[in-house]
Amino acid sequence: MRFRLACSTLVFALTLWLPALGQVLGQQAVPKVPAGVILVKGAWSSASDAMTPVPEGAAVANNLFHDQYFGMTYPLPRGWIEKYKGPPPSDTGRYVLAQLSPDATFQGSAQGSILITAQDLFFTPVPVSGATGLINDMKDHLQAGYKLETPPAQTRIAGRSFTSFSYWSPVAQLHWFVFATQIRCHALQIVITSRDTKLLEDLTRDMNKMKLSPEADPTGGATGGTVPVCIQDYAQDENMIARADPVFTELRFNLFPSASSSTQKAK
Repeated sequence: MRFRLACSTLVFALTLWLPALGQVLGQQAVPKVPAGVILVKGAWSSASDAMTPVPEGAAVANNLFHDQYFGMTYPLPRGWIEKYKGPPPSDTGRYVLAQLSPDATFQGSAQGSILITAQDLFFTPVPVSGATGLINDMKDHLQAGYKLETPPAQTRIAGRSFTSFSYWSPVAQLHWFVFATQIRCHALQIVITSRDTKLLEDLTRDMNKMKLSPEADPTGGATGGTVPVCIQDYAQDENMIARADPVFTELRFNLFPSASSSTQKAK
């Protein structure tokens, strides 16, 4: 009886206290956005309308990967699924379009994975000349412990041109087959990983079932028609209509006093 009475008293008190709390919070000043600046919180999806495709608009349905933006359709290998969705776009213009892996019924001697990504070539961390340049940069900057297996070379998959190379880890006994082409100013990349090289070769042949935009080319995907024209180094002063310098809300560096200021303070 005492417990019921205590509960009733608590409920009655909350009914009196919550409306008052709401009024207090409502009267508090709401921080205003600074005038005349652009706040950049990071990368996010955007389009002029709901019908316009975006790079990260890829989806897997009915055992089929499809990305309308890149004009790519890829039937998943038998027994493969998309278990996890990729992260949102990065602020360096990199998109994880799909992460594929075998399902629980897989009977192979070793597991594997297929990673499909896209890199906006206007926002690469280092300047590269198309998808081929990106592959060459990857090859030139393999971390210690990784060994080159096959150097970058041109190949054709599903009737489209790709640049490919492979490397491996002697310690982990893992092999990576990397394929890249260029579409709409993006380096479209497919990375296959496994310990089983026969599985990697089978998955490479299986990619011939893929359908890809006719503009795909690793040295500088063709543009025009339904594909926007990409012109290297076009953002020059003579072509610029308007410019706004954003204000970043997070520091990406640490400030250190210069040698001259330190000397002046010492004096």
